[in-house]
Amino acid sequence: QVQLVESGGGLVQPGGSLRLSCVVSGSDFSLWDLGWYRQSPGKQRELVAAVDASDRAGYEDVAGGRFTISRDSARNTVNLQMNNLAPDDSGVYYCNAMRTTESRELLQFWGRGTQVTISS
Repeated sequence: QVQLVESGGGLVQPGGSLRLSCVVSGSDFSLWDLGWYRQSPGKQRELVAAVDASDRAGYEDVAGGRFTISRDSARNTVNLQMNNLAPDDSGVYYCNAMRTTESRELLQFWGRGTQVTISS
């Protein structure tokens, strides 16, 4: 069983920055594609950024060139650096780990989330 534990959320003013971290345990870190999702009240959960097992990163439009995702294999951690934050970035941010096994089974795990609130 894979466990994901997020940290780093909080309350910041518009224009501020936050760095979210997610520690992945219970499995070989190098096998997993990792992503950050967010969910705002009344909205569906949406992908923000992802980095695959080969360390290739991709971003959704909501990241707007402001976010950077990175994986740290020494610490089994995936980070999301968020700059120039706006109120619309508020929500619960979830860490996700996903892989397809050799038998083509899709495995997916979620963290419990960390709250991000952007407000003056």
